[in-house]
Amino acid sequence: MKKKDLDYFKTLLSEQLEELLSQADSTVSGMTAQKENFPDPTDRASLEADRNFMLRIRDREHKLIKKIKKTLDRIEEGTFGICDTCGEDISIERLKARPVTTQCIDCKTKEEAQEKALGL
Repeated sequence: MKKKDLDYFKTLLSEQLEELLSQADSTVSGMTAQKENFPDPTDRASLEADRNFMLRIRDREHKLIKKIKKTLDRIEEGTFGICDTCGEDISIERLKARPVTTQCIDCKTKEEAQEKALGL
């Protein structure tokens, strides 16, 4: 992979990481700051549902943060853009669509077909 492509992905991933980390900080401060008292159980239930939804989103973002950090490590190691399964190059189009991917489209398609067949 060309150096300019690696620089592009490194910048893209670093920006995504910074954005995710700043959102996580605002969520934590927002959840600890609210000490409201709701006499109506429906209002309280609505607040709890919103908090649970936000926590699920942040959990998914936490997993994405881990993937981004691993991908940045792969860029530094020189293994970024190489499929973990077959060792072939991952297309630039696929990397632009999903920069944290570790598999080429063919290997990922086969893996998903196997998961579907096994009911996973």
